[in-house]
Formats: sequence, C-alpha cells, structure tokens
Amino acid sequence: MAGGWARDGAVQDQIDASVEDAVELARSKLPKGESLTHCEECGVDIPQARRKAVPGVRLCIACQSELDEHNAGLNSFNRRGSKDSQLR
Repeated sequence: MAGGWARDGAVQDQIDASVEDAVELARSKLPKGESLTHCEECGVDIPQARRKAVPGVRLCIACQSELDEHNAGLNSFNRRGSKDSQLR
C-alpha cells in the first residue's frame, strides 16, 4: 500500500535496493586474487590452511583481527533516533 504520489510496491523496491547495495558493498570488501604467503603488515607467514580457507588473504589472523576491531569502531552510528542523542 503506497501513500501520496508513490506507486504500489515503491517502498519494497526501496528496501530491495538498499539490501542489494549492502550486499554489493560487503562483496567488494572481500579479498580477491591470489593469497599472499606473508602478511603485508607484519611479514609473518600466513598458514596454508588460512590461505586455502580465505582466497586472496593478505593479512595474518592477528593483523586482520586488529583491523576488524578498528573498523568496528568506525562503523557505529546512532540507531535510537532520539533528538537528545543526535545532538551529541
């Protein structure tokens, strides 16, 4: 049920487009190409099992964990939507 000037199904189309964009963004962040034998950050050997499990891997587990923790802090945003929390 659409309201105003929107056609029927417009809201679902917008939701589908948002999901497709999120999936494409996640896929673009996946490693591609040939895996490295040594971590590009610290130079430690990357185990064969990790290279086989994650094609295109470029970081050892320790460096990848550190990067993931750093990125987790950058992606936080206010989901509550209260006016007070938006002003901070």
